[in-house]
Amino acid sequence: MAARARAKAITAMSTMSSSTPLISSMSLALLLLFSACYTGPSSAADCDPADRAALLRVKAQLGDPAGLSSWLPSTNCCAWDPAVFCDAAGRVTGLALYSLPDVSARVPPALGDLAALEILQVDSVPGLAGPVPASFANLTRLLDLDINGTSISGPVPGCLLAGAVNLRTLVIANSKLAGPIPSSLAALQGLRYLDLSGNMLSGAIPPGLLHGGSRFLILSNNRLTGEIPSDYGDGDVDTIDLSRNQLTGDPSPFLFGITKPAVKIDLSWNQLEFDLTEVSFPHHLRFLDLSHNRVTGRVAKSLMDVKLEHFNVSYNQLCGEVPAGRFMSMHGADCYAHNQCLCGTPLPPCN
Repeated sequence: MAARARAKAITAMSTMSSSTPLISSMSLALLLLFSACYTGPSSAADCDPADRAALLRVKAQLGDPAGLSSWLPSTNCCAWDPAVFCDAAGRVTGLALYSLPDVSARVPPALGDLAALEILQVDSVPGLAGPVPASFANLTRLLDLDINGTSISGPVPGCLLAGAVNLRTLVIANSKLAGPIPSSLAALQGLRYLDLSGNMLSGAIPPGLLHGGSRFLILSNNRLTGEIPSDYGDGDVDTIDLSRNQLTGDPSPFLFGITKPAVKIDLSWNQLEFDLTEVSFPHHLRFLDLSHNRVTGRVAKSLMDVKLEHFNVSYNQLCGEVPAGRFMSMHGADCYAHNQCLCGTPLPPCN
């Protein structure tokens, strides 16, 4: 039910124009709740014959899995389950393939034959392997690509640049992508949400990958090196998660500040070096994890005014008395563990 609700939620997103801001996490949660109660067909019209033929080729290229048993040539593909969504003319605009444990196949090239496709989601299909096929360059209307929990390998697909020029969401997470993140992704002027976490990507983070409002940069659990580009401190950045890489340098002058828009910043498990003492943070920040780095100085007093739901500066080189009062009482001793010489509540008293 959860996967189906998520599929209906992302398909509802496809009804928005490309100029509509990306749904916030709160709005998406409400949309998921609403979509879970929706049981009607995605379209009363019969599906386009070419789209039905393309879907049947997708089914065959996936090895005719049991989870697609409702995909029959004599039926309306707009009513097929799992989620196939059509517009009023019967064109397939949304497709969600999820929880197909018996699939052992390469990414179906026939997906590129769905010319009207705007939303494509693939979730929990661990046997789906190989690179993203070149046929994806034909998906010129694609707005949101969300792939998670597969064995897809190869580089970040450059074919998307040739076709999906209006792409606003690119997620290929918890898979087996390798190599560098291509700087050419910056040419996708509508890209606001980039999640390539849980892969084997290496090299530096290119600048300028995100555009517009409500930007999300999620590149955690890779092998990325070098410094964080300073332009990710500009614009309307909601979330930056670069944890569990091998990043270096000092991001504090551009990522942190009282006027910055970020709600979540996770830089844990890197090799970042900066003095935390005088760093200021926006009052609306809710998630801050700087653990397992080389952060020095004192715990910043500015944190007293920030109501953090998650806070962690453990495994660094911090020293001195922990600031007391206001929101600091929300944080336990584990948040400060394994530093050089921190003291004061919730740690032992200072001498």
